[in-house]
Amino acid sequence: MARKSQLFLTVPVHLDAGLTSTALGIVYALLQLGLKVGFIKPVGQEIRDCSNNFARKIYGIDAPESIPLAAAAEWIASNHEADLLEDIVTLCMDASADTDILIIEGLHTEATHTFASQLNINIANSLKADVVLVANAAEPAAIEDLKISARQFARAGCNVAGAVLNMAPEDFDIDGARDELAYTRLWGVVYETPQLYAPRVLDIARHLKADIASEGELTARRMQSIILAARQAVQYVPYLKPGALVITCADRDDILLLTTLAVSRGIPIAGILLTHSSIIDPQMMELVGPVLGTGVPILRTTGDTYSTARQISEMPRAVPGDDIERMRLVVKTIAEHLDTGTISTTFSLPETTKLSPPAFRYQLIQKARAEVKCIVLPEGDEPRTIHAAVTCEEKGIAHCVLLGKREAIEDVAATQGVTLPASIQIVDPDAIREKYVAPMVELRKSKGLTPQQALSQLEDNVVLGTMMLATGDVDGLVSGAVHTTASTVRPALQLIKTAPGSSIVSSVFFMLMPDQVLVYGDCAVNPNPTAEELAEIARQSADSAITFGIQPKIAMLSYSTGTSGVGNDVEKVRKATELARQADPTLEIDGPLQYDAASVAEVGRQKAPDSRVAGQATVFIFPDLNTGNTTYKAVQRSANVVSVGPMLQGLRKPVNDLSRGALVDDIVFTIALTAIQAQTASG
Repeated sequence: MARKSQLFLTVPVHLDAGLTSTALGIVYALLQLGLKVGFIKPVGQEIRDCSNNFARKIYGIDAPESIPLAAAAEWIASNHEADLLEDIVTLCMDASADTDILIIEGLHTEATHTFASQLNINIANSLKADVVLVANAAEPAAIEDLKISARQFARAGCNVAGAVLNMAPEDFDIDGARDELAYTRLWGVVYETPQLYAPRVLDIARHLKADIASEGELTARRMQSIILAARQAVQYVPYLKPGALVITCADRDDILLLTTLAVSRGIPIAGILLTHSSIIDPQMMELVGPVLGTGVPILRTTGDTYSTARQISEMPRAVPGDDIERMRLVVKTIAEHLDTGTISTTFSLPETTKLSPPAFRYQLIQKARAEVKCIVLPEGDEPRTIHAAVTCEEKGIAHCVLLGKREAIEDVAATQGVTLPASIQIVDPDAIREKYVAPMVELRKSKGLTPQQALSQLEDNVVLGTMMLATGDVDGLVSGAVHTTASTVRPALQLIKTAPGSSIVSSVFFMLMPDQVLVYGDCAVNPNPTAEELAEIARQSADSAITFGIQPKIAMLSYSTGTSGVGNDVEKVRKATELARQADPTLEIDGPLQYDAASVAEVGRQKAPDSRVAGQATVFIFPDLNTGNTTYKAVQRSANVVSVGPMLQGLRKPVNDLSRGALVDDIVFTIALTAIQAQTASG
């Protein structure tokens, strides 16, 4: 029997309320709660409506195509609205199949289509959908418009579940809004965030119908500010910041040279826009071309400087349909401003043993925030690490300590357009190195380490950060953005040592599959573990799964299932399974199991019909490093699966390694993982 979904219709109370981004932001917030969420915009209002496309690209939701607005208008004009509503209901019911909640994006009112408001009411009534009202908080009449719309829907017999206030100014009175909307739940207030409205240089080129003189990183660079080159070049030095678009005539050699100097210093300006159809002189281009050719887009337009700037200021704020990166940022930001506690009062959470990727990431951040820990980042002047540290500090995920020279770190931050919070801690390695010589000698006295050798080893910031952790000055360490795994792990093994009850250090990856998070262990540390070590890896991995909200059902993997195969490798896995059961009889564990028998319900029922793990495993223990590392990378790359890790387990205190290709978000999540491990270690 198909599950019964709860339906929510999002409706704007006036134009420019940010309806699409809010509706998709609600989807993101609900996914974080572990719900299965569908999305649909049944009636499209743009020539190329982007809502369903964004739902497909960002969430993988199979949103059906919208009914064109012109077709809807024709049905209504010919007194066939009942047929239109029947088609809308059919679309929405199909979209709600196998979901807990369906988010439906309504219509915004237009002067040319005055039927939109009534159609929203009729859709809500036809579907028995709860209504979520969306308003632009910057509008003076925002609260009044919300109250009027709420009364209209209530009079029509619709239930108004809540309201979202979008684009709120910094001084918005949220308490006053709650008081005024006493009978309508406030789902959230989303504050104005300028970065969300930064268009790509490609979007500017399209809007101006500009010629592209040099493509550069046309689709990657974004405009956050404009420089109108009308004065002396020196006047613009303070404004040459990341995201600046320089609008100038090509004969302003001084401006071109100044811009080139800024680019050579690593400032990622958005691009150069040449006015009056001007062309850079060939001799000048020979001088500046090698620097500007590193990715700076150069556009050319017929207009003058001021008319061009005015045209840019009039660009639509809506996210273009092919700018998936920006829409991801928009919906994520909106979701962060929504009150999931209030939203949850409008529905019941289904019981499930599966933890979805959005729910995993959400819980990760929430658990880290519950008890803020101090995490040292030895690669303190690395740009991605600085970005991640600032994010963690601003969101209360962890208190980060950047190891490095203050001047160098501040210079990198300024070049990247990052503002360092006052609370972020920058520690000069030269100022503290000698403090850790004696403790390090004591820790390594069995190896005969001398003070001079210790001082030499402490020149390595990873070693220094590890000593800070060993002595309790910080709670955890994250490194690896520019260092090898060995450079991060070796000092931890030497100085941190294993936790009580652990004889080995192992690792897990959290594999963010499309519909759930799986744990893979050990894919990074132990080349050929014994049966005893495999049993311990299984126990460690089960504990890690529980810590991060995953119900452990442990599959001990092999090339054989049950008693169907023989050989030393199979016997090792069989023995490891028995040892793990003996050590902890409460574990749900089975092995040997082949991967398909462990992960696919139909295969599990066929190959291991009596197993409580087969077909539903959440923790996969690989028999050796060769198998584990190969499998995790094959799944990650072939299935386009995000993996978080490796997270080390079995150490007295948490140390975690990064991929050298890690993105800022990867580093943020690894810091959060480490902070949660630190909570457990200190608990």
